[in-house]
Amino acid sequence: MSSIIIRNGTIINEGKSSKGDILIVNDLITAIGEIDDSLIPPVTKVINAEGRFVMPGIIDDHVHFREPGLTHKADILSESRAAAAGGVTSFMDMPNTVPQAVSLKILEEKFLIASEKSLVNYSFYLGATNSNIDELLSADPEKICGIKLFLGASTGNMLVNDNNSIERLLSSTPMLVACHCEDEGIINSNREIFTKKYGGNIPPECHPLIRSRDACFKSSEAMVNMASLHNTRLHLLHISTADEVRLFSNNIPAGRKRITAEACVHHLWFDDSCYGKLGNLMKWNPAIKTAFDRRALIDGLNAGYIDVVATDHAPHTLAEKSEPYLKAPSGGPMIQHSLPLMMELYHSGLISPETIVEKMCHNPARIFRIKNRGFIREGYKADICIVNPMDTWTVSTGNILYKCRWSPLEGTTLRSSVEYTIVNGNIVYDRGNLNEQCRGERLQFKIN
Repeated sequence: MSSIIIRNGTIINEGKSSKGDILIVNDLITAIGEIDDSLIPPVTKVINAEGRFVMPGIIDDHVHFREPGLTHKADILSESRAAAAGGVTSFMDMPNTVPQAVSLKILEEKFLIASEKSLVNYSFYLGATNSNIDELLSADPEKICGIKLFLGASTGNMLVNDNNSIERLLSSTPMLVACHCEDEGIINSNREIFTKKYGGNIPPECHPLIRSRDACFKSSEAMVNMASLHNTRLHLLHISTADEVRLFSNNIPAGRKRITAEACVHHLWFDDSCYGKLGNLMKWNPAIKTAFDRRALIDGLNAGYIDVVATDHAPHTLAEKSEPYLKAPSGGPMIQHSLPLMMELYHSGLISPETIVEKMCHNPARIFRIKNRGFIREGYKADICIVNPMDTWTVSTGNILYKCRWSPLEGTTLRSSVEYTIVNGNIVYDRGNLNEQCRGERLQFKIN
């Protein structure tokens, strides 16, 4: 038997902050608050969390860890290390790997890799194509986090553009469908305009004009309308515009919504004024847009229209990102820094710690119906992160854990740090040190 007691921390959980202790025995939380000494096993590790925020572990519902097939960019071991250093205890990985995870057989091969390599908990999306709907409908909703549908082409080119296939999927599956919404017709037309103007030397500043606000809104609106018609569990990924926020509701709890929305940390942190400095290093799909859009996303989070904050963690090598705009891939690394960046929004008075936990821990568990995780509750899995809210540090190559070894945040000073990450009762990250002997578990999901 192993046991840990976290003493004197500020526990942030279910909309409240309170001083208290947490007792962990083996892989479960067994007591919270004022804990009677008789409940504490004789040999128990003590973590003094005085002055720290104690939160459920972050659940990132949107990552690209690149394994199998693209491991020169990242792999499950390297990125799960970075996840643990960022307070992330569970991730859900996208299907645009090599081979693409568009069959249950390939998906199970990814689960096997993760069981051998991941330091944190994991699940994987099954990817939709124009021709694999029968495969999607045969999936077990208790074992897979959801189905990924690309309506905008991105890394891996898994674009689904057959309306009959989309309609059949949305009308038939009981599973959550996570959707990348951008209108390819609008994007292609815009790209042609800018190619005529600049030839092959399009400045990265044009990215949000090519992958425009209209391209995002038109596609998202169409998917919301179709999902409403079929009562689909639809989760719109990486919302990037103020217009899209109004497509969603805030009049019922996230766990009861059929249509939910995700914002990604980079859309909450950067705006289009940063392209001049960062160029392709901040080239994501959908594009980072205006300061007006950024603020609308933050307001939408606080008002309950946007339900989840994730990363879309998508590493590429610096050499790949240094290609001219049209050749440089979209995406960047973010998972190690997502919680510290959200804490920066807290320090700036833009979001509360309780809302951060709601959007990064509770709501992913509710929306994806994850069993026994995402909350600090007795009997739940002991997935916990401990944050020092008053620890200033600067992002640099010396403390970046991504396999790609870069971040668009290099040189950024942050005022909070993750000190401990506990996964299934094991201390995986301890103030800069990783326990690489630990392995995460496959996430399990409830049907209802």
